[in-house]
Amino acid sequence: MRLTKSLLLSLIGAFGLASAAHAQTTFEWPKGKTAAIVLTYDDALKSQLDIAIPQLDAAKFKGTFFLDGDLTPADMLRWRKAAAHGHELGNHSMFHPCPRAMLPDRHNYLTDNYDVARMLEELASMNNVLFGIDAKMSRTFSVPCSQTLVGGADYTPPLKASGLFRALRTGGDQWNSVVGEPAKLDSFAVPSYGPVKDPGSAELIAYVERVRAANGLGVLQFHGVGGDYLEVSAGTHQALVSYLRQHPDVWVGTFQEVMDYVRARSR
Repeated sequence: MRLTKSLLLSLIGAFGLASAAHAQTTFEWPKGKTAAIVLTYDDALKSQLDIAIPQLDAAKFKGTFFLDGDLTPADMLRWRKAAAHGHELGNHSMFHPCPRAMLPDRHNYLTDNYDVARMLEELASMNNVLFGIDAKMSRTFSVPCSQTLVGGADYTPPLKASGLFRALRTGGDQWNSVVGEPAKLDSFAVPSYGPVKDPGSAELIAYVERVRAANGLGVLQFHGVGGDYLEVSAGTHQALVSYLRQHPDVWVGTFQEVMDYVRARSR
């Protein structure tokens, strides 16, 4: 069959579109990795120090721990040791303000009664607390209760302009938190999957498998590990860590280092 000029141009165009689509969905991770997983932990809980960090250290992984201001001097010394071992300490606000609909008993710290200025002042103060622990100037932020509204206003734009943080982690679920095109990701709207109903290891591993299949980025959000609240069991957490250890094609990095890498390659 002879190809007419119009048919030939159509075929060339279709090939170009297919190539462009492939280029959009393929992200080059460092050192031949196929995907990236970030393990994050909120609220500076004792079980994270007692269980999560030893499990991560044994696997030679580094996690990101978002701390709030409810810290004793003894806590600070333990978190300083964790930071010295390479774990990232992020900002989770000074007083963990949340909407009345979610935590109605925290009368003095309801985001309904905040304004943007108060929120940014508290975040800056918490950055100072964290500097006193690990002496680092660069910081990332995890949104308390995954809500960015204070007094009805979204504080994300002024927060981005403030220069307080390099990246912001928010919430999500196991379906919409797989980032399939990291190069297009807004570093101040990074979704995360936070299983809170005692998930099994199969659920967590299935999430990682979706991230691997997408050649993408996945951020897991934990609270208690083998204790405290909103917990994942110690055995389930260990099973996830072991699975990741057995799959070296997945880059397990801190939130800041992974987001710095992604941002440097953003379009």
